[in-house]
Amino acid sequence: MSRVRAVAQVSTPFVWFGMVAAISLLEAPLKFRAPGITTALGLGIGRLVFQALNIAEFVLLVVLTVALLGVAIGRWQRFVTGGLWVLLSTQTLVLRPLLDERARLIIDGGQPPESMLHLVYIALEGVKLIALPVLGIGLLLRVVTQAAVPMPAPRLAERAGHEHERPDVPVQAGARFGTHERPETSTR
Repeated sequence: MSRVRAVAQVSTPFVWFGMVAAISLLEAPLKFRAPGITTALGLGIGRLVFQALNIAEFVLLVVLTVALLGVAIGRWQRFVTGGLWVLLSTQTLVLRPLLDERARLIIDGGQPPESMLHLVYIALEGVKLIALPVLGIGLLLRVVTQAAVPMPAPRLAERAGHEHERPDVPVQAGARFGTHERPETSTR
């Protein structure tokens, strides 16, 4: 696997996590505490910020998906990646337009009826904040374990043309031609 691909697989979930945490946990609640920020102004800013965040999230999800194409990853990692597609699509294509409509109504001075949409959006952000680091750690462990697996040394018997020797038993590393010893094999 190329180094760039491995870096993209591992870093993308953590960069994405950082963006979601910064916006959802810091910016969104704090903007309403700033002096002079009205509810209407805060909602207008929030609409722009979350629109930009969702675009950046889709870019990161595409980068992650492309980096994982053709790579042997676990079933759970594929499930989480697919789940992120469903989750982000739901937030962006279903919930955010409905929340934007409610925000627009408030900005224009209206009072929308009670709704659970905002809580559903927040819950999905929470799922992302758990799924992204779990996926990132899983991918990091896979990349590190693959890098730690040593390449098999060429077997001296095959290189020297001694196919009649037991090819299923590896030659000890550092053995010299003609003087090497084979490890004892168990017959159990």
